[in-house]
Amino acid sequence: MSDSEPVVVPSARDVRATLDTAATPADACVVACPPHPQHRGHRGDGRLVAISDRLTAGGVDCLRFDYGDWDEGYGELGDTYAAIEWASERYETVGLTGFSFGGCLSLLAAGGTAVDGSAAATPDLAAVAALAPPSRLNDDLHALPAMGRIDAPATVVYAEHDDIADWAPVVERATELGWETTALSAGHLFVGRIEEAGDAVGGFLLDSL
Repeated sequence: MSDSEPVVVPSARDVRATLDTAATPADACVVACPPHPQHRGHRGDGRLVAISDRLTAGGVDCLRFDYGDWDEGYGELGDTYAAIEWASERYETVGLTGFSFGGCLSLLAAGGTAVDGSAAATPDLAAVAALAPPSRLNDDLHALPAMGRIDAPATVVYAEHDDIADWAPVVERATELGWETTALSAGHLFVGRIEEAGDAVGGFLLDSL
C-alpha cells in the first residue's frame, strides 16, 4: 500500500493534488488527469486510484490532481501542463494518463496542444495512456490531431459498451498510428472492471517507464 501526501501545484489557478508514493524512492512519476469536474470528477476517482495502486505497487509514483475553476477545457489543459511541469522538476521520467475528460486532456497535452487549440512544443514524456477518452473537449480542443504529434509510447484503453464518450474515432486513430489498444467489456464507468482497467493502464505505463 502506497503513502500519500498533499501537493499544491504552482499555477495561476488553484491546482491541488495528491502524490502517491511507492514503497521505495522512485525516479519515475505518472501524472493522472481526472474526469469531467462538472460531473463530479476529481482526483479521488476510483479509476485513477486503481491506476495509481498498480503504479505504486510497481515502483512508480503517481500525481493525481484536481483542476482549478471550470474553464471549458482551456484552463484544465493549462492545469495539466502545470502538473506535468511539477513532476518533471522532481523526477527523471514522467508519464501521463487520464480517464474520460482527463483521458482526452492527456492526449491533448502529450501532443503539445496549446490552450487555443494550436500546436505547440510537446512535453518530454516517457509514456501516455488514455482511459475511455472522448475525441474532443470543445470546438477548439480535438484529440485526433494531437495524437499524431505524440512522441512517446501510447495506448488507449476503452469500454466496448461506452455510450457516453465518443471513443471510436480515438481508437481508430490510435490503430492508424500503430498504438496498442485494449477493449474491455464494460460501460463508460467500468463498473465491476475498475481494477482490470487500472491494471491495463498501469501495466502499460510500467512497461514503458
